Amino acid sequence: METGTRIVLLLALWGVYALLHSLLASLQAKRFVAAHYPRLMPFYRLGYNAIALILLLPPLYLTWAWRGPLLWQWSGPLLWLANGLALLAVAGFFWTLRYYSGAEFLGLSQAQRGEKSVRDQEHFSLSPLHRYVRHPWYALGLVIIWSRDMDAMFLATACIITLYFVVGSRLEERKLISYHGEVYREYRKRVPGLVPLPWRYLDREQERQLLVMSGKPRSG
Repeated sequence: METGTRIVLLLALWGVYALLHSLLASLQAKRFVAAHYPRLMPFYRLGYNAIALILLLPPLYLTWAWRGPLLWQWSGPLLWLANGLALLAVAGFFWTLRYYSGAEFLGLSQAQRGEKSVRDQEHFSLSPLHRYVRHPWYALGLVIIWSRDMDAMFLATACIITLYFVVGSRLEERKLISYHGEVYREYRKRVPGLVPLPWRYLDREQERQLLVMSGKPRSG
């Protein structure tokens, strides 16, 4: 199979993943299940995560199975820089986990509670990285992706994932606005989405004010 055909097929698989992932995450999909299959709602998040993981495997596998000649490769001091940034991004990801409810994120809490609401139950909260970007996991993911050596397949994957993070973050924010209203609108005005900007961030007082607006004062 020619490289061009492989890239098209790989992009198609990523496109299917992105489409289904966004569709299943939408309020419309949740409302449909709640209206027609209410007994399944407590397990919606669990099922969503399981489907997302399964759909992720084919494009990831082909990205590595169809590896070809490198288009560019980090070397010397740049290699140390790239790997250092990637390690910091991985560390940042695990650091932010302490500010999330893992059971809620995975869907275990909803299943245990028998939760049938279509709305996410987590309150508006901010990790330290949320003071600098609205979507820190996406931002950290981009650092990891673009600090790797690139062949044609990985470059195609990096481009489509970057596009999906941009589009997906905007779709996600529609839900967050519906959940948190003016608090999230104010937060969005003050903090960039994916790329930190030195002149746009929340200081601790602004963070406290937003949390007070949301009804959850910052402890400490």
